[in-house]
Amino acid sequence: MAEAERIIGTPETPDEAAAPQESEEQQPPRGKRRITVLVLVAVLAYVLDLVSKLIVVAELEPGNRSVELLGEWLRLDVIRNPGAAFGFGEAFTIIFTVIAAAVIVVIFRLARKLYSAPWAVALGLLLGGALGNLTDRIFRSPGVFEGAVVDFVAPKHFAVFNLADSAIVCGGILIVLLSFKGLDPDGTVHKD
Repeated sequence: MAEAERIIGTPETPDEAAAPQESEEQQPPRGKRRITVLVLVAVLAYVLDLVSKLIVVAELEPGNRSVELLGEWLRLDVIRNPGAAFGFGEAFTIIFTVIAAAVIVVIFRLARKLYSAPWAVALGLLLGGALGNLTDRIFRSPGVFEGAVVDFVAPKHFAVFNLADSAIVCGGILIVLLSFKGLDPDGTVHKD
């Protein structure tokens, strides 16, 4: 009788009989949620962006100075950008503020199901960058929710950007790579 039970999977103990069997697809991801990683990366990206902007505005903006880091190939040059990347959409500052706030809300919603460390890093970069630029839009002139973002990294033949922009781009690239690899924020891997 024991051999037959083993073959057909009949439970041998009362505890096993009472426990419902879940398929592999229904089981929750194993391990800890990665919210701490997300928060640490976001705080680091945000603080680096905020401190760099404070230093650059204090040191370079009063005399409208420019500092060459790698000759003519890379300079620090402060500009105020009321629009999006490459200066597009200067009349839509309030819309960019709303978009940044929406991105932050989406990231917080995703964090509830976050079990993947790479996704935590990617979302942390997005969150820190979005918060950095949102802080400028809220607190910088010309007014609340209409503030211009401080951009200062000026490579030759490219748009001027800041560390928040860099964090957003790096986070976005990482998300694309993770998606191509089939890794989901909940830690599962899917094959298409």
